Amino acid sequence: MYRRPGGPYSKELWAPEIHFLQNKWYIYFAADSGNNNDHRLWVLENASADPFKGSWKMKGKLVTPDDKWAIDGSLFAHKRQLYLVWSGWEGDVNGQQNIYIAKMKNPWTVEGQRSKISSPELPWEMHGDLHDKYNPPHVNVNEGPEVLSRGGKLFLIYSASGCWTDFYALGMLSASADSDPMDPASWRKSAEPVFKQSRENSVYAPGHNSFFVSPDGKESWILYHANDQQGQGCGGHRSPRAQPFSWARDGTPLFGIPVKTGGALQIPGEKK
Repeated sequence: MYRRPGGPYSKELWAPEIHFLQNKWYIYFAADSGNNNDHRLWVLENASADPFKGSWKMKGKLVTPDDKWAIDGSLFAHKRQLYLVWSGWEGDVNGQQNIYIAKMKNPWTVEGQRSKISSPELPWEMHGDLHDKYNPPHVNVNEGPEVLSRGGKLFLIYSASGCWTDFYALGMLSASADSDPMDPASWRKSAEPVFKQSRENSVYAPGHNSFFVSPDGKESWILYHANDQQGQGCGGHRSPRAQPFSWARDGTPLFGIPVKTGGALQIPGEKK
């Protein structure tokens, strides 16, 4: 992929995700031209059966409805319909990040309108004031949406509060699998974070997660990033971490507490 200096996706490449859809590989990422107001989603495509082979081609900008600021795009399929979820602005001002959803016509094309299904509204979602002459107040953040499906329910796990704070944490929206994911009324927000900092284990600002299953398909794992110390922000101090999680009888994910670094974990799928 050739990235033209100064081009629309030449700077600030964030949150890449890889998906296998319709017998092709796709990578979704956010990028801008060097101006944060230009941040949008972009799509790469690879027709090879092996994503490490073949060639990656720029499919183009993933134009969201209203074409507003957009990051952290993720896809999920539900009842033969492909959906895009992402974090974006309501308008053109950097004041709040909401979670939006839209239907997709194909892996690189959104169709119809966007629907806002989550906004920062609870106290634990609103840490991170940035008051200076260059930035407007920017406290309210919902970002990094990822969807799980189990037990007749959909679970949208998202990150809230500023990633530059120690209070960055995961929240959860729940919906019945029989409801319309596009309808905001289908989703219920958990009152408290479902995964947050652990002072005891020296884990701060855990967030922006993804999920995978063990090779034998029997274990569920969460992958996220976090800091080892307080006040390290969302820069080079963050490190990726993974740990298994369990499920309640009603299908709700139970993520537990972030584990401390330096400890040994079983390899995913390894017999205990």
